Amino acid sequence: MVEWDNKAGRFIAEAQQKIGALVLQRKALQAVPVEAKSAALIGFIRKQGLDVLPWQAEQEQWCARVNLLHSVEPEQPWPDVSRANLLATLEDWLAPYLDAVNVLADFKKLDLTSILSSLLPWEMQQRLEQLAPKRLEVPSGHDIAIDYSQSPPVLAVKLQEMFGCQQTPTIANGRVALLVHLLSPAGRPLQITQDLAGFWRTSYHEVKKDMKGRYPKHPWPDDPLQAIATRKVKRLL
Repeated sequence: MVEWDNKAGRFIAEAQQKIGALVLQRKALQAVPVEAKSAALIGFIRKQGLDVLPWQAEQEQWCARVNLLHSVEPEQPWPDVSRANLLATLEDWLAPYLDAVNVLADFKKLDLTSILSSLLPWEMQQRLEQLAPKRLEVPSGHDIAIDYSQSPPVLAVKLQEMFGCQQTPTIANGRVALLVHLLSPAGRPLQITQDLAGFWRTSYHEVKKDMKGRYPKHPWPDDPLQAIATRKVKRLL
């Protein structure tokens, strides 16, 4: 018998002497075919779901970036790394890395970042960084993380750091406009927009009126397109 024992939380491979369901004798197998072990572990993952693997925000974001380009560039060989497809294709991308897994805790030791990255050849890895970067430099000079877990991807940035930016930031060679969350100095959303130019022309002046008294130490210029983008308070400018 070669299977995952869910109750014991481990992989077992043994010869059994049985009468019906009663096991009379067990003997551990010294040599287990790689394919048999892999099939047992994959069967367990399919029953339990991909969360038995060490998923963290880094891997979730990576998959979201690849899936975005999979939809934006259908002419390019981007893999489908949706949860459903990853679960359906475990034999292709995960099986080669399961040999060291014997107990439940071993799943969490897998280097999921490297395993997923191996789905892309080197050239496509470089293209991923170019077209769907993890971070974007904003007018203040700071690099801000892009959240790809939402569609469209979100750039959450302090409003003052976007002074002078006339157009909505884009990725994927201009094919995807980011959804910009303009934040107060305290980090609270003031405006959510994909039309930054329109915001500066219209809503900004209402926001300025409401926020200038609440955050008097921060700049609220009459012409935000001519102002210096900054994180600093006025006395440090």
